[in-house]
Amino acid sequence: MDSIIGTILLLITGLVTYKGFTDEKYKERYLFDVDKILIDRQFDRLLTSGFLHANWLHFVFNMGALLAFSLSIEYLMGIPKYLAIYFGSLIGGNLLALYIHRNHGDYKALGASGAVSGIILSSVILFPFEKINIFIFDLRVTAWILALIFILFSILGAKKQKDNIGHDAHLGGAIVGILLTVLLYPSILKTNWWIVLLTLIPAISFLILIVKKPEVMMIDKYWGFDKKEKPTKEQVRRNKEMSLNELLDKIGKTGMDSLSSKEKALLEKLKDEL
Repeated sequence: MDSIIGTILLLITGLVTYKGFTDEKYKERYLFDVDKILIDRQFDRLLTSGFLHANWLHFVFNMGALLAFSLSIEYLMGIPKYLAIYFGSLIGGNLLALYIHRNHGDYKALGASGAVSGIILSSVILFPFEKINIFIFDLRVTAWILALIFILFSILGAKKQKDNIGHDAHLGGAIVGILLTVLLYPSILKTNWWIVLLTLIPAISFLILIVKKPEVMMIDKYWGFDKKEKPTKEQVRRNKEMSLNELLDKIGKTGMDSLSSKEKALLEKLKDEL
């Protein structure tokens, strides 16, 4: 048995995707385009870009994943809540992509990846111990493990920006999918609160990091941890000389007896070292 609403979304997306393949102007008008959204205020692209795909493989991969995770949400939560999660995740994923690429005027994207990511994570936090078949590698993985790997992989991908995959949209869609599932089905927090925290903590932490330290997205291998530079030998010597001079000045003004036991020990140590 397949998801009814998932199948309908597949058919609509397939038709729009095909239209984009045959009409370049149509595709250019409705795909995700930073300048068109921010300058021309074509905010509809945050939604319409989710119905276009780069090629049929891209379409099949997204829609295959959608159908694989749709039925459980549709059955448990109903169609209206399912649609809220799907479109909320689509827009949320694109908003995160827009924030990350706000200074990249030529950045363009398309695909339902954000929406699909939201559906996948929604299904996982509802049924964290389900076994999922990874047909590409012929593996069966527990859902919560796959979700955590997905979140971490999306964070790394969004940070590196080394490929043509919309990792930022994946991450944004996943976050919104989790939050909306909790909002629409709050009883999940009584039993599966741990998987909500396990997935949200690294995702939200990354968002806070890139907001507080935008340079994280600009500097390779930089994750916001500022390492203190190790002082040079010359700097160490100068610091020791300054400390010694301060102690000698104190002795000259108030006498040797004015030094504490720690200061006397430091004085002897500095004399030996210098």
